Amino acid sequence: MITIDANEAAAMVAHKVNEVIAIYPITPASPMGEWSDQWSSEGRPNLWGHVPTVIEMQSEAGAAGAVHGALQSGALTTTFTASQGLLLMIPNLYKIAGELTPTVLHIAARSLAAQGLSIFGDHSDVMAARQTGFALLAANSVQEAMDFALISSAATLRARIPFLHFFDGFRTSHEVNKIDPIPDEVMRAMMSDELIRAHRTRGLTPDNPFIRGTAQNPDVYFQARESVNQFYTACPVVVQETMDQFAALTGRQYKLFDYVGAADADRVIIVMGSGAETAEQTALYLNAHGHKVGVLKVRLYRPLDTAALIAALPATTKAIAVLDRTKEPGAGGEPLYLDVVSAVVDHWQGKLPALIGGRYGLSSKEFTPGMVKAIYDELAKENPKKRFTIGINDDVTHLSLAYDPHLDIESADVIRAMFYGLGADGTVGANKNAIKIIGEDTDLHAQGYFVYDSKKSGAITVSHLRFGPQPIHAPYLILEGTASFVACHQFGFLEKYDMLKMAKPGATFLLNSPYGADEVWNHLPRPVQQDLLAKQIKFYVIDALQVAQENKLGNRINTTMQTCFFALSGVLPRDEAITAIKYAIQKTYGKRGEAVVAQNYAAVDSALGHLHEVTVPMAVTSVYERPAAVSAQAPDFVRSVTARMIEGMGDMLPVSAMPIDGTYPCGTTQWEKRNIATEIPVWDPDICIQCGKCAMVCPHSVIRMKLVDEPLLADAPETFKNAKSRYKGHEEQKFILQIAPEDCTGCTLCVEVCPVKNKRQPKFKAINMAAQAPLRDTERANWEFFQTLPEVDRTTLNVSQIKESQLLQPLFEFSGACAGCGETPYLSLLSRLFGDRMMVANATGCSSIYGGNLPTTPWTANADGRGPSWSNSLFEDNAEFGFGMRAALDQRLLMASELLDQLRDHLPTDLVAEIENADQSTEAGLAAQRERVAVLKEYLTELSRGAGEQGGTGDKAAHLLSVADVLVKKSVWIIGGDGWAYDIGYGGLDHVLASGKNVNILVLDTEVYSNTGGQMSKATPRGAVAKFAAGGKTQRKKDLGLLAMSYGNVYVAKIAFGAKDTQTIKALLEAEAYDGPSLIIAYSHCVAHGYDLQFGLQQQAAAVDSGHWPLYRYHPEAAEGENPFTLDSKAPSIPLEQYIYREGRYRMLQQSDPHAAETLLELAKDDIKTRWAQLEALSRKL
Repeated sequence: MITIDANEAAAMVAHKVNEVIAIYPITPASPMGEWSDQWSSEGRPNLWGHVPTVIEMQSEAGAAGAVHGALQSGALTTTFTASQGLLLMIPNLYKIAGELTPTVLHIAARSLAAQGLSIFGDHSDVMAARQTGFALLAANSVQEAMDFALISSAATLRARIPFLHFFDGFRTSHEVNKIDPIPDEVMRAMMSDELIRAHRTRGLTPDNPFIRGTAQNPDVYFQARESVNQFYTACPVVVQETMDQFAALTGRQYKLFDYVGAADADRVIIVMGSGAETAEQTALYLNAHGHKVGVLKVRLYRPLDTAALIAALPATTKAIAVLDRTKEPGAGGEPLYLDVVSAVVDHWQGKLPALIGGRYGLSSKEFTPGMVKAIYDELAKENPKKRFTIGINDDVTHLSLAYDPHLDIESADVIRAMFYGLGADGTVGANKNAIKIIGEDTDLHAQGYFVYDSKKSGAITVSHLRFGPQPIHAPYLILEGTASFVACHQFGFLEKYDMLKMAKPGATFLLNSPYGADEVWNHLPRPVQQDLLAKQIKFYVIDALQVAQENKLGNRINTTMQTCFFALSGVLPRDEAITAIKYAIQKTYGKRGEAVVAQNYAAVDSALGHLHEVTVPMAVTSVYERPAAVSAQAPDFVRSVTARMIEGMGDMLPVSAMPIDGTYPCGTTQWEKRNIATEIPVWDPDICIQCGKCAMVCPHSVIRMKLVDEPLLADAPETFKNAKSRYKGHEEQKFILQIAPEDCTGCTLCVEVCPVKNKRQPKFKAINMAAQAPLRDTERANWEFFQTLPEVDRTTLNVSQIKESQLLQPLFEFSGACAGCGETPYLSLLSRLFGDRMMVANATGCSSIYGGNLPTTPWTANADGRGPSWSNSLFEDNAEFGFGMRAALDQRLLMASELLDQLRDHLPTDLVAEIENADQSTEAGLAAQRERVAVLKEYLTELSRGAGEQGGTGDKAAHLLSVADVLVKKSVWIIGGDGWAYDIGYGGLDHVLASGKNVNILVLDTEVYSNTGGQMSKATPRGAVAKFAAGGKTQRKKDLGLLAMSYGNVYVAKIAFGAKDTQTIKALLEAEAYDGPSLIIAYSHCVAHGYDLQFGLQQQAAAVDSGHWPLYRYHPEAAEGENPFTLDSKAPSIPLEQYIYREGRYRMLQQSDPHAAETLLELAKDDIKTRWAQLEALSRKL
């Protein structure tokens, strides 16, 4: 047996039974494409001895088109997708099905973006494709994901109906479980050579030409659509026969509709997907306690054999609940429910059973045994709810059912363990390895599931591990009070999360603690001490961070904590466990080099020497309670709703607490106070030169600067620092640099960029890192006082200078981006410069997730209530989305100008003239225009009282009042990553650039699809290894800048703040001031590059110095006789190797395939020479 997740299970089959695999990344389906790319790059063949061709396309629409083309040419072809990606494929799905073309698309089913985006699982996407003519086959578990991948692949050839094989995103796709793999010989037996040859024969070839894909007219179209009926009628029979053949070969029998439960059941739940596993286990439990209930698991949903569905139900059935993991607003019921109603009406013999329909599990909402029991209890009522929801509290339409959240049906011999980690500390990876070790090195069955939020690294992760002697069918989280092992990998979590409520009496608690066994008790919050005593929990501590740092692993504590888990759990003998852990380390980190492997080995060997049991005192001694999730000063919504989400209690919020249209307040990250940094910056005012560089590079805007009059510091805390101002024109003021201690992530970029060294102690700079814990209280007080001080008057600053721009208030703060992120400094700078008048269209990607992800959002407002207005549409349409914003602004401005002209006789003549002729090119000009518009609105308010007849003065005044703010210049920014700009959104971006409209486009170029895990984009450089380019990218990077310059009227700049910050700010100011389209391509170092982001600024500089990332600006409005193109960086001054081989993405290829790496290196050098020659030619004086 093997221990894998459903994505790998499905991909294993797909890679074996296909010849062409067209892919595009989307969560949670991306790993299927990643596995396929890796296997093909390793030369792993399919069943027929050929290595499948894996091709990445520019979008899911492109992938579907490639699949269609490959199928039409007779190749066995597949793809993998989810959510909006599947929606983009729908036009091609109609074509593929209409042409009776065999194929299987594997879907990690996921929510669709509606009032908000969600990356988590339900059936919204596949249900949106149910009308395409594709068959839909639902897998409920990891084992079924593998089995049904093969069954659908065999059945599609026989039926000539294409299939969507789907399983629940995350809940199944990412669940790790122990399964029986399908041997190649079984796959070979299932895949008919004769049918494969028939498929090839139907492919296009000029040696036997024919026409397919005609345009048809009313005379024949209808008949042609009806001609396929026989295939859909036969399909269920074909699928059952295929399932029977599979059973004969493997012993695993499936039916189109599998019934489990009492043969004489009176209540039945009909369901498909992972929820069927929970329903089945609960039904078995209830039947063992005297109930008569059952579950009908729907396997083949399309084509739906309604007669077979009814035949599978016990004749004794009196009441049926049909569960749908989707919502169709306005429909008479959800899809499966309506289909079952139709089936019952058509085929039921005798008195009809009661039928009710329920929604459950949207966006991976939990579906537990207690919920299943509540549904059966509802079915037992004389008048059950006809429509219901389960798993939420609907206090608005009152559809929800109450349930027991504590119903535990698992066997007593199932061991349950939970691990609370911090994103990027390695906890999840180590636990995946632990599950594989348990599953493959013991006779135990094992299951692992991992809960993430959508923050980037630095967010909490919770690992749920189960293992026991029997197969584990529990696709839900470990229930409260049932875990026998709980590990907390971050000491700070103790004051945020009630982890020990998950522990059962007598459980083991492992804590990563900076305090030893003899002192830790006095540092625990009172509730933790109470739980340890009340539940008689065995308590152990280890300073895993010390172990990691001693072995040069930074904050990667995973192998240390994993070793302690095996030592304490006893699931394996200690020596065997350590051997297995080291094997997993070699497998996981081998590509990163022997040094990394050796460091991890050393951490394993030294871990147990640092593990100590804590003698728990007999009494609670702590007076320290957990602090509130947010401060009492937070707004009502933040205290009542956001705080619950921060606490991890969002599941308990009722429907009435939710904004009805997805509109949330801005600026809520300021209340979260994540406290994830172990070290924070400390400012030395005595040697600081007040350059502003530390504030400029801070990814989370936690370093702030102000100039204030000295009397305002009279009530400052004792530890509050200041220095005499070095700013021209502000010499009499005090300069303050303050850190937000609870919002810092500890990335150290500020220290790296600081140009000043302490002459007496050269290892120190003007800003240095120090332990956060001892400083937290004093710096919190300092930060709170700092916020009370006034902001610097914008109109007095020269914002083209770095030091003065950093005195502006950032309106993007404390995001959930990775520590050391290379994207967010650009956004922080933008928000300082233009934030009070910005409109942001943000492409889906990293920047939309850290920029607009619940529970808290970083875009904020200033004291006047002005700030960036932000919205996200989709991944593929962001340029068009922002273009629409510009069009609306232009139209509203035109309307406002016309109304102002029509009302000029009722308004002061000077006011109207000043508004119409205002110079808004400077901060002073903007401020003056705001004052004028404020006065205008006062007049309009009076004029609009009792607006009167339509088209009259009052009516016009009311209309102008509603749009008057547009008279102050607005700045439209279209922001996204390279995956959007270079690939999926390039067509729209090109169209918008060609429009001539005044929009500003900022491309945060990480050279990979960062948000989905680091897949190749057209921005990925030649020679870099990325997911979907496991063998290194062979093609050169797309030159987006030169393409845009070809229009002649587009402002274009290529920037890198870590290499030349002055050029960065100059480009942003020029772009925004230009009355036309602008494109700024911003180098953004990223964790996907494979190095410690502490060195991100050095790498930016090296990228420029090596010629990989030339800096330039192209300004279409250059003065007459001047060259519009300015080359802002010098000729390459360091070897390319000096830049690229500091990064794991390049070193990996050097280690795995040195010859390929050398070949691609030489080609990359040629690329640089060619590009530099082009740029030099462009820069020559006219």
